[in-house]
Order: sequence, then structure tokens, then C-alpha cells
Amino acid sequence: MKFRGMEEGGMGRRKMLTTLAAAALAAAWPAAAETGVTDTRIKVGQSAVFTGPAKDFGVDYKAGITLVFDKVNKTGGVLGRTLELVSHDDAYEPKKTAENTTRLIEEDKVFALIGYVATGNLIAAMPIAEKAGVPMFAPLVGTTSFRTTHNHFLFHVRASYETELRKIVGHLATLGIQNIAVIYQNSAFGKSNLDTCLQIAQGLKVKVVESVPMEIAATDAKAQSAALTKAQPGAVVMIMAGKMVEVFLRDYRASGSAAPLYTISVGITDAPGSAQRLNGGIEGLVTASIVPSPQASRLPIAVDYRKDRSDAGEKIDSYTMLEGYIAARVFVEGLKRAGRNLSREGFIKAMEDMGTTKIGDFPLQYGANNHNGSNFVDLEMYTRSGSLRR
Repeated sequence: MKFRGMEEGGMGRRKMLTTLAAAALAAAWPAAAETGVTDTRIKVGQSAVFTGPAKDFGVDYKAGITLVFDKVNKTGGVLGRTLELVSHDDAYEPKKTAENTTRLIEEDKVFALIGYVATGNLIAAMPIAEKAGVPMFAPLVGTTSFRTTHNHFLFHVRASYETELRKIVGHLATLGIQNIAVIYQNSAFGKSNLDTCLQIAQGLKVKVVESVPMEIAATDAKAQSAALTKAQPGAVVMIMAGKMVEVFLRDYRASGSAAPLYTISVGITDAPGSAQRLNGGIEGLVTASIVPSPQASRLPIAVDYRKDRSDAGEKIDSYTMLEGYIAARVFVEGLKRAGRNLSREGFIKAMEDMGTTKIGDFPLQYGANNHNGSNFVDLEMYTRSGSLRR
């Protein structure tokens, strides 16, 4: 015969045990899983250029990101979660970038976005990412307007084009060159950074005697070369990206013009290929570099990159790939600091709390009102074979 009190006591004990078990589970796992995050995986999205004249940027940048993600996954992931990169080609078209971004957020259900390429493409994507509350991490974009207006969801790793152009124009002013010309890509990227260059030049008392646009798909630059030659500048600054740089170099050098040439970091991607196609005509071109040389022997980030690349049997090797590698290392560090209960806002807070830090001795700085990352810029000169020297 059972008494009612004994039955109630047993039920009470079972209820208590059930409550304790539920509390333990709640402490071990997130109360509500964030979009793109499961117990075993974090899904990340990318829209970038993988076809057309500028494809090297997207292909190499993705290769650097993938190199890090693959290594992290082989060693257990980020706090037990593997990283999955979902990439879609936008062919450098902003409209396609917007479509891809919507697809990544609504259909692919990604946690964050990473590795976008080009100013106009980022302009098309950001409103969509902001509306959905999705972090946008490390776009291959240095346009000033994205740095001067703080955006809660946007994090940079690379230095700005403003920092690059200030380094170039300041260097020319130091050399005593007071008249320069600019050739720029006829796009949002080219026009906005032309304006930045004009402002910098004015502040440094350097006169821009000519500025001419060029289409990214152009196969001829004779008219631009003639206009720049006529202006007789002390140097020419190129604000362009992709194969159009090769086209200009070919025709400008063929015209007999001898003014020294300078380019921002996105000017040349496949330097050995450019050198071969131009029969050594890349020699003497000075470029701004926003990452150290991939061959740097004393910098841990470059040493790590070379080892990981060798271990993976990766054939691609470029400054852009190293940039993607560094960006992915920073992203992973942010995920680790965000902890096991990963959320988008938790990741943003973890990045902002990073403060002044180094990843493989590569200096970075983040804060609540500073998502700009690196200010590293150096100037290097191409040799005839396409290698760089300081």
C-alpha cells in the first residue's frame, strides 16, 4: 500500500532531477542557436569575383581564407565547430553581389559574410547585411568612405586606400616631385579614390596636372597614355585593378613616356604572369603593399603562411592570398574570443574588445568605434621577373 505523500515526494524528486538536467544542458549549449551556427558547424558566406578580368582578386583571396579554414577544421575547428565557407561568383557586378548576398543570408543561412571584393560590390551588399544584422568581415576594399563612417556590422583588416595614397603621394613629395597625373578606373572605386587622392595632393602641395578614366574591360590605353604624356607629370599614380593595369603599362611604356609609375595595392595580383605577358615591362612599377612580403623570413605570419601553404600543397601564392590568410586568422580569433555561446552580437563585441593586438606579429587595432584593423602600408618596386624589392 502506497501513501499519497510518498508518491508526491517521488514525483518531486524526479521533477527536481529533470530541472537540474535541463539547467546543465542550458549551461553547456546556447539557449537559442544563432543563424548559421550548429553544435558542430559555423557557416560563413562570400560573394566575390571568380570570373572575368578581375578574377585573380577573388580567387586568391578565397584561397587564403580557405587555407586557414581547412587547417582549423583539421585541428578540431573553433571550440569544436568546423568552418564552412559558401562562395558565390558575382563576376565583379554589384547587382549580382546584391543578389548573392540575399541568397547567402536568406537561403544559405550564413552566420557572417567574409571576403567580398571591390567598392561598388560592397556598396551594393552592405544595406542588405545591415538590415539582416549580419557581420561583414574583411572585404578587399580600402575606400575611405567605409572607414570614416562607423558601421556596427562592418570590420576591416586591410589598411585603407587613403593610407596607401598618402604613403605614395607623401613619398613623391619627399622626392621633390610636385606635379603628378592620375589614371583611374571608371567605377565607384576609381572615382571615390580619385577624390581622396586629390585631397591628399592638395594638402601636400602636390599638383595633379591631369586625371583620366579607363574602363576595366579596356583592351587599349593609347588615348590615356597620350593624354598623360602631354601633361608631362613627374609621376603617374594608378588607381585601378586587374588586367587593365597590364593594358595601361603596355601602352604607356610603348609610347616612350618615362615618368615613374605608382599603383595602389590592388593594381597587380598575378605579378609573375604580368611580367611574362609584358616581357618584363612591369619592371620599375612601384606598388603600395598592405601586407608584408609572403617571403618575409622573420615575420611569424608570413612563416606560418608559407608552412600552411606547403602542407596543403597549394599552388597559388600571392600578396592577395596572404591578405586572405591574415583576414581569416583574425576572423577565427574573433570567433574564439566570442566563446562557445556564439552569436552575431557576441562576435561583434569580441572583435571590439580585441583592442590593440597582433596576429603572428601583424599589428591590428579594434574598438567600439574603430573597426578599421590595420594601418600597415609599405612601398615596393617590381623587378623584371615580377618579384618585389623594398
